[in-house]
Amino acid sequence: MPELPEVETTRRGVAPYLQDHSVRALVVRQPRLRWPVPPELAGLIAGQPVRGLSRRGKYLLIDFDAGTVLVHLGMSGSLRLVPGEQLPGKHDHVDFLLDSGLALRLTDPRRFGAVLWQEAGTEHALLASLGPEPLSEAFDAPLLQQACKGRRSAIKLRIMDSKVVVGVGNIYANEALFAAGIDPQRAAGRISAQRLDRLVAEIKQVLERAIAQGGTTLRDFVGGDGKPGYFKQELCVYGRGGDSCVCCGTVLKEIRLGQRSTVFCPRCQR
Repeated sequence: MPELPEVETTRRGVAPYLQDHSVRALVVRQPRLRWPVPPELAGLIAGQPVRGLSRRGKYLLIDFDAGTVLVHLGMSGSLRLVPGEQLPGKHDHVDFLLDSGLALRLTDPRRFGAVLWQEAGTEHALLASLGPEPLSEAFDAPLLQQACKGRRSAIKLRIMDSKVVVGVGNIYANEALFAAGIDPQRAAGRISAQRLDRLVAEIKQVLERAIAQGGTTLRDFVGGDGKPGYFKQELCVYGRGGDSCVCCGTVLKEIRLGQRSTVFCPRCQR
């Protein structure tokens, strides 16, 4: 699943080609995504200039005067720029045709992504309950300490809760916990303030490194330029269950936490 670094990589890649360009037309070949594409959307944005492209958690926000289009990449989606005349493939479900002759194309084999509308001056229900951005100053050690206080749930599940902090998906939760030396199973409320402070720093660092590498491509993800992400080469634990720890050589253990694959070093992480 594309996580925050992959979505941010996409945003940075396509933003210069959208800013202040107009959408000539919206072509929806398959409206039945995770939620139906609003049938009125084409009429709302046709002929309108794009005022900006931002990100909230794993949502890309394409801003127009009348409101904002929310795009989610789902489980295996990608958003990339192609020549407007390029014929669509089987899983190319939505095109934003631009006045430049390019098309911003949503490809989504599993159809678990979304293209939704938020009117100007309102906040979509999917965004209303989201926590702070992990790379912002709002996400700091005191906030995580408060979120973990008295909690018996595993720390990995706590940092993956979008109400606590957005965008810390499975790959990067595994990597940040390894870098911080924290067992992902440890009860959130039983971790010292000092160690939570380090965890906040490692979450930020891991995400920043992943963005710099264009995200992580495990199977399907490509950025706005059609290229894969290269952070996979830097993964220390995710997807490496049964391999040797890069720090101490101990065999990495793989378990399930919250129905998600979790890999850690039983020696380095406590």
